[in-house]
Amino acid sequence: MSSITLAIVIVFVVGYLCIALETVTKVNKAAVALLMLVATWTLYMFDPGNFIGVEPGGIAAAAGSVIEGHLGSTATTLFFLMGAMTIVETVDQNGGFNFVRDMLKTKSKRALLWRITILTFFLSAILDNMTTAIVMVMILRKLIDDHKDRLIYASLIIIAANSGGAFSPIGDVTTIMLWNKGLITAAGVIKELFLPSVISIAVPAYILSFSLKGNVASGADLGVGTVDSGLTEGQRKAVFWLGVGGLVFVPIFKSITHVPPFVGILLVLGVLWLATELFYRNTPEHGGTQKRITAIISRIDMSTILFFLGILMAVGCLQQIGVLASVGRGLDTVFEGNHYLVTGIIGVLSSIIDNVPLVAGCMGMYPMAAAGDMAQDGLFWQLLAYCAGVGGSMLIIGSAAGVVVMGLEKITFGWYMKRISWIAFVGYVAGIVVYWLEKSVIGL
Repeated sequence: MSSITLAIVIVFVVGYLCIALETVTKVNKAAVALLMLVATWTLYMFDPGNFIGVEPGGIAAAAGSVIEGHLGSTATTLFFLMGAMTIVETVDQNGGFNFVRDMLKTKSKRALLWRITILTFFLSAILDNMTTAIVMVMILRKLIDDHKDRLIYASLIIIAANSGGAFSPIGDVTTIMLWNKGLITAAGVIKELFLPSVISIAVPAYILSFSLKGNVASGADLGVGTVDSGLTEGQRKAVFWLGVGGLVFVPIFKSITHVPPFVGILLVLGVLWLATELFYRNTPEHGGTQKRITAIISRIDMSTILFFLGILMAVGCLQQIGVLASVGRGLDTVFEGNHYLVTGIIGVLSSIIDNVPLVAGCMGMYPMAAAGDMAQDGLFWQLLAYCAGVGGSMLIIGSAAGVVVMGLEKITFGWYMKRISWIAFVGYVAGIVVYWLEKSVIGL
């Protein structure tokens, strides 16, 4: 290993540790990721000829093209995420999710548990798991007064949000990354991961249902969540169907046109933007200003986008210098090519450290093959999507949904680890077993 390669690896490892210890250092992970991007590629430029076979005179230009190539690949994921985040926020701000509130009207605690689980599961397949968790917890707060009961419901929201995102090409950042790279297809991942994902939440929900007895306390406010957006009921429904229906349409649009996924998401954003501008055109100048996309887009969490930019580009540098391929070969040797074990361990790790760099690293370790486990929709890539998504439920800090619910409901790390972690792990393993049965017994 050359000194440049070693220096790049050290920078990445130190940066990764700082990101994993964000709650301790109190430094936003986006800042660390951007510094990793700059440091790794700057070190790379000191001796690019060591990594690309180009005549000395053309090394600088070739190295610049390599960086731009990785940037272009990363940008497709970033534009997809920015578009999706804007669409979801627009639907939410304009009252599009009011229907969720109406579907949760029940007095039985156990019936409410299953309704929350099912709604969260399917919503997170369309929205991102963090947004789904926020919407569901905000509604839950008005439905349940007992804090102990609410902690159980909130924990299930975390598990359901992560499980729901695992089987959908647009449900989680990691599945978006894999789909964007062509490693999985929308039809393939839905067909083969839907049942394992269902089992991974059904088992925990069944176990936790025994902790809830009786009826919801009277007086719970079922009118929570009403949003006065200044739109008519018909216009709110139009915003919902254009936004959420548009997200569902993106995989269909890709299969028809074969354009990258981010083009489809920008199409949906453009149509939704045009529709909302027409809806608000006759309102007073101040009316609906904060509900328009021009205002909403300025409130998108850019620190998250910059974090993805930094970490994906830094991982791209590791891929370029050949480190990830070496690690992949080492893992195959240690586990004798057992991809159930490799992806299973990756899933456990994703509950401790961010699953985005983990999945990005795996994408760099293992090139897509023409056939076998590494082919498009192969066993490895589908298991990676499942394990990285569902595995984050095992610790409350293991996913964006977990972190946001932890803050909203003041759930402690220790309480979740003692009461919920083992239940989430049982569901996680049960889903893997179901996937194995699909492949080995049913022959999907």
